[in-house]
Amino acid sequence: MRRKNLSEQQCPIARSLEHVGEWWSLLIIRDAMHGLSRFDEFQKSLGVAPNILTRRLTALVEGGLMEKRCYSERPPRYQYLLTPRGQDLRSVLMALLAWGNTHFAPEGASIQLKDILTGELVEPMLVDRRTGQAISPSRHTLVPGPAASDGMKQRLRHANGVMSGDNPSKQESES
Repeated sequence: MRRKNLSEQQCPIARSLEHVGEWWSLLIIRDAMHGLSRFDEFQKSLGVAPNILTRRLTALVEGGLMEKRCYSERPPRYQYLLTPRGQDLRSVLMALLAWGNTHFAPEGASIQLKDILTGELVEPMLVDRRTGQAISPSRHTLVPGPAASDGMKQRLRHANGVMSGDNPSKQESES
């Protein structure tokens, strides 16, 4: 049974998951950010079966997150390097690191993020690049973009009503 293709969805989260929704993908990206680039390095680090690693690397290359480059002609050997699109996942991985340390590390953090200049540990958070304000549900909401379909606009209206405590279905039945 073939899984549903999410690339046609309007939701940018769904479209992103089409490329990285399989958990091996994010672990490969993580390892590439740590400097690994060869098939054998990924396999040793992850302990993944070769056929699964081949499929995930192929998908990451096809999705434009990694580039496959030949580094040896005889025998042919390749390295897999992050593209700018793949490198842009760094903030997503930092958010997952912080979330995992908060919710799934009862023994304490095994990896932390440190400021190289000050030596201080930092706690990643999502901020608005323009204002520097922390993104929070009390201050920010999702709104339809210029390409939003009517269905997406309706979904966001409903989500915003639920998030604000309003009941849109109740309001509609009262009007």
